[in-house]
Amino acid sequence: MIQRFSVSLMTGILVTFSLLWVMQVLIATGKKALVEESMFDLGDFIMVKQEEIVNKDENEPEPPPEVEEAPPDLPPVMQDSLDTSQTLNISTRGNRIGIDLAQGGAWIGEGDYLPIVKINPIYPRRAQTRGLEGQCLMVFTVTTDGSTKDAKVVECTSSLFERASVNAVLKWKYKPRVQNGKPVEVPGVQHIITFEMED
Repeated sequence: MIQRFSVSLMTGILVTFSLLWVMQVLIATGKKALVEESMFDLGDFIMVKQEEIVNKDENEPEPPPEVEEAPPDLPPVMQDSLDTSQTLNISTRGNRIGIDLAQGGAWIGEGDYLPIVKINPIYPRRAQTRGLEGQCLMVFTVTTDGSTKDAKVVECTSSLFERASVNAVLKWKYKPRVQNGKPVEVPGVQHIITFEMED
């Protein structure tokens, strides 16, 4: 056992010293290779910038001719009465909410009130889940600044639609009625709001 240990120790020492000697020889001979000039030179690379030639198109379009005469004025637009049989159906959240325009036969003439902004009522969730449809007849006042007030439900097929109808009407905006150069309130304006489920 001691013989094996001594043999392996001697072999390890011999291998280590031989490796050190080989490395020393490589280092000594490598210095010459670094000092000597190389046998070949790499050529210098020079990039030549090419001149860009821009071809100008000789066929440029001619400018448009100057207008000598101004266009004629458009004739003034004449406004007639509003057709009271029209119904405006607007889709909202998968349901249709119809607003009957100018209920009660209101005429749009010079100085009369005109609808500007109409916010759609929100279809009540309880009515939507039950599949209920219906209508609400609303009456309200258009104020001098075009807002609405005193919105009330005259008739409604279901009480579920009343609050949504009142809230929507109070957000509407109108061009106020003008008499003798001054805006005046218009009480008793009626509208029908229709709630319909889409197929």
